[in-house]
Amino acid sequence: MKLKSDFLIVGAGAIGLSSAIELLQRGAKVTILERGTTGKESSWAGGGILSALCPWDYPDEVTRLTNRGAALFPAWVEALYSTTGIDPEYELSGMLVLPPFDASVALRWCDAHDVPIQFFKTVNLPQIVQTEALYLPQVAQVRNPRLMHALRALVEILGGHIVEHCEVHEILHGDGKVNGLTTSIAEYQADNYIVTAGAWSKQVLGQNALKIDIKPIKGQMLLFKFTTPPLSHIILQGDMYLIPRRDGHLLVGSTLEDVGFDKNITQVAHDSLRLRAEAVLPQLHDVPLIQHWAGLRPGSPRNIPTIGRHPNLNNLYVSSGHFRYGVTMATASVEILLNGILKQPQPIDVTPYQAGWGNAVPH
Repeated sequence: MKLKSDFLIVGAGAIGLSSAIELLQRGAKVTILERGTTGKESSWAGGGILSALCPWDYPDEVTRLTNRGAALFPAWVEALYSTTGIDPEYELSGMLVLPPFDASVALRWCDAHDVPIQFFKTVNLPQIVQTEALYLPQVAQVRNPRLMHALRALVEILGGHIVEHCEVHEILHGDGKVNGLTTSIAEYQADNYIVTAGAWSKQVLGQNALKIDIKPIKGQMLLFKFTTPPLSHIILQGDMYLIPRRDGHLLVGSTLEDVGFDKNITQVAHDSLRLRAEAVLPQLHDVPLIQHWAGLRPGSPRNIPTIGRHPNLNNLYVSSGHFRYGVTMATASVEILLNGILKQPQPIDVTPYQAGWGNAVPH
């Protein structure tokens, strides 16, 4: 069986679904192949902080995408909500960064990038341990599972076709282009192919991955429930964060584990995350755990994703390797990808997002 589309997208996470929406809105026929369940991998598992955690610690290639993605987010989620009726719960929460940090580096970076920041010698929040802090008032959050539901709903409203539990086995190619995909269900054909398979992207690409270095990095998360939100801001300390939701849920994350495609949760991670969170928010000690899960981020060197056309196959595109910022970068990544496909001007220099292919030269 062969099914033909204008675009065949492999991977139904935030990047794949949002890419499909943009193409569908331009009149394209789009099919998405998903090895598991739509929106249930890294895009679902993350915390939804719409910022690089400490942006001054990242390369400009990363913060350009996170900043642009965050700027495009409000209008994007408003349109999603109005069309689907599903509220992704976008909130301008602000983020408190607790020690350790280098205040001078942070303040200089924020000044150079026109990012508002405040330095407090003492945080006046009785529910957390008193300490100095940096405050980033423009950091927002979104509720990942609700965002994924809204994206899927809009794809379906626009007439996109999603095929779940469909694993790609091989990319069939010749004469400088992809001719089809063999999968666990059928053979699929399209005019163009886009790989947005997250941590599985290198496996999907196979020999066509060239020098792309994308691998799974496990992150474990804890979920608690308070009667009312225990915090009014996101709290960050090192690589541990606490994210308050509107309804009193509190997320605590996250680990960074290079353990391959292992999504098992561990008691060690639970104990470490909970201990660190209770040191910041003592009242968490008596709150029962609601859920503990793990997701696999698409790790990449220096956190820089690969976005754009394959150097050797002119109808194959990739948008992957966003590491822990796929949701944050989604709108900006789709903008870059679509501009490349349609040969339109780019809003930023996109050269760094082709570097992942290695020494291959686009023809």
